Amino acid sequence: MRTLLRFLCLALSLLAGAAEALTPQQTLAIAAGENDARIAALNAAAAGGDAHLAAFVQALLDGEVKVAGDKVYIVHDDKTTLAASGEPASLPEAAEDVSNNNRMRGALDAVLSTLRLFSPDLGVRRAAIVDLGKATLEEGQLPLIDKALAAEIDPKLKEDLERMRAAILVSSNDRGNRLAAAKELATSSQSTVASLLQERLAAGGETDPEVRAALQQALDAVRGRLAWGERLAVVFTGISLGSVLLLVALGLAITYGLMGVINMAHGELMMIGAYTTYVVQNLFRTYAPGAFDAYILVAIPAAFMVAALVGAVLERGVIRFLYGRPLETLLATWGISLVLQQAVRSIFGAQNVPVENPAWLSGGVQAMSNLVLPYNRIAIIAFAMLVLGAVALLIAKTRLGLFVRGVTQNRRMASCVGVDTARIDMVAFAFGAGIAGLAGCALSQIGNVGPDLGQSYIVDSFLVVVVGGVGQLAGTVVAALGLGVLNKFLEGMAGAVLAKIMVLVFIVIFIQRKPSGLFAMKGRSAEA
Repeated sequence: MRTLLRFLCLALSLLAGAAEALTPQQTLAIAAGENDARIAALNAAAAGGDAHLAAFVQALLDGEVKVAGDKVYIVHDDKTTLAASGEPASLPEAAEDVSNNNRMRGALDAVLSTLRLFSPDLGVRRAAIVDLGKATLEEGQLPLIDKALAAEIDPKLKEDLERMRAAILVSSNDRGNRLAAAKELATSSQSTVASLLQERLAAGGETDPEVRAALQQALDAVRGRLAWGERLAVVFTGISLGSVLLLVALGLAITYGLMGVINMAHGELMMIGAYTTYVVQNLFRTYAPGAFDAYILVAIPAAFMVAALVGAVLERGVIRFLYGRPLETLLATWGISLVLQQAVRSIFGAQNVPVENPAWLSGGVQAMSNLVLPYNRIAIIAFAMLVLGAVALLIAKTRLGLFVRGVTQNRRMASCVGVDTARIDMVAFAFGAGIAGLAGCALSQIGNVGPDLGQSYIVDSFLVVVVGGVGQLAGTVVAALGLGVLNKFLEGMAGAVLAKIMVLVFIVIFIQRKPSGLFAMKGRSAEA
C-alpha cells in the first residue's frame, strides 16, 4: 500500500513538473514550529502548486522526515536525502524526528487528498473527494479547492467540490461567506451535509441570527430530501420482501389454492431449495472456481428439481391418502416438516451455512445519497416476476394447466373424460414444491441458510394466499407486495414485533369483511 501511495505521489510530482520545487525554507516551515504556522505553510505550498509537495507530505505521514538545525531530511530505505532538493546527504547525529499530532496528520491527509484532485484519472479524483469528505477541512485550503474546481470537467465531481467549498465557508469568519455557504448547502441531499449544518446550529456554533435562520432553512431543505430517500428505501425494501413472499406463496397458491392441501412442510421445501443452492455453490468452488460467478444459473434449476422431487415423494407417499381430510393433512405435513428439519441438521449441521453472492449480484445502485438499491434484491424482484409469468402461462395456456384446472373444478368429470387425476395431483404438487425450491434459492442470496429458514415465511405466505383469494394468482401478487410494503412501513413506526401484530390484526379484520379475499372465485368453481 505504501508503495502505491509513493507511486501516486511521484505521478503527482511529474504532473506538476512545470512548477518550482519546494524551497528549504518551505520544508522547514512545514516540518517544524507551531501547528498553526505549519498548517498555514502547508496550505500555501499546496496552493502554489509545488511539484514535490505530495512526496514530502507522504514522507511526513510515514514518519520519515527529520530536522537538524535549518535543514530537513527524508530517510527512506536507509537512504538520506534533502527534503527540498532530493540530493543525497548525511544525516547529522543531532537530527530529530518530526512529530505530528492528530490535527497535523488530518491537515496532511487533507492536502494529500486535495493534490490528488488534479490527477488525470477520474477514479483517483473521485476517491480523493471521498477522502476529503471524511477529513476536517480548513479555510486555508480553499485556494487549492478553488483551483481544483476550476480544472474539474466532470459535472458530478464539480458539484461535489462546490458543496465541499460551501462546507468550508460555513465556518468562515466572514458573515457573507457563511450566508452564501448556507444557500449553497441548501441544494444538497447528502446526510453528511445535514450533520454539518446541525453541528453548526448547535449551541455556540453560530451566533448571528440571520445566518442561523439561513442555516436552519438549509437544514430543513436537506432533511426534506433525505426523508424522500428514506421513504423510497422503505418502499423498495417492502417490494423486495413482497417479492420473497410472492415466490413462497406461488407454490402455496397451487398446493393449497388449487388443490386444497394445507401443506405445513412448504417452508421446508423452500429450505431444501436453499440448501441445494449451497451445495451447488460448494461444487463450483471446488471443481470449477473459474466459473464460480455462474453457479447461480445452475442452482436455480437444481433447486427446482430437488424440491419438486421431494414434493412428488411426499405426495405419493403420504398426502394422496389424505385428500379431503384437511386436519389430518395439516398434522401430517407438520410432522413431515419436523422430519425434514432434523434431516438437514443431521446432514449439514444445526448452524447456518453461508451462501455467497456472485460478483455480478454484489454491490448496488446508488439511487440517492441515503438510498442504495442492492443488486441481489433487484434480481430477486425481477426473478419473482419471471416465475410469476411462467406460472401464469403454465396454468392458463398449457395442457398441464388445463388438466390441473379441470381436476380442481370437477375431479369426477375430469376422470370421466380420461384425465389421470392421480398423476395430475402428483405433478401439480411437485410443481408447487419446485416453486418453493426457487424461493429458497432466491432467499439464499440475501441471508444465511439454516434448518429453520422455512419457519420464518410459512405463516406469512399462507396469509398472502388467503388475503389474495384462494387459487387466484393476481390476488397473490397484490397481497404479497401489499403486505410486504405495509409490514416495512409499520416496522419503521412501531418496531418489528408490533408491526407483525398490527399486520395480523389488519388481516383478521380484512378476512371478516371479505372472507373470499381480494379476488374471490366466481362461477361453478366457487361453488364446488
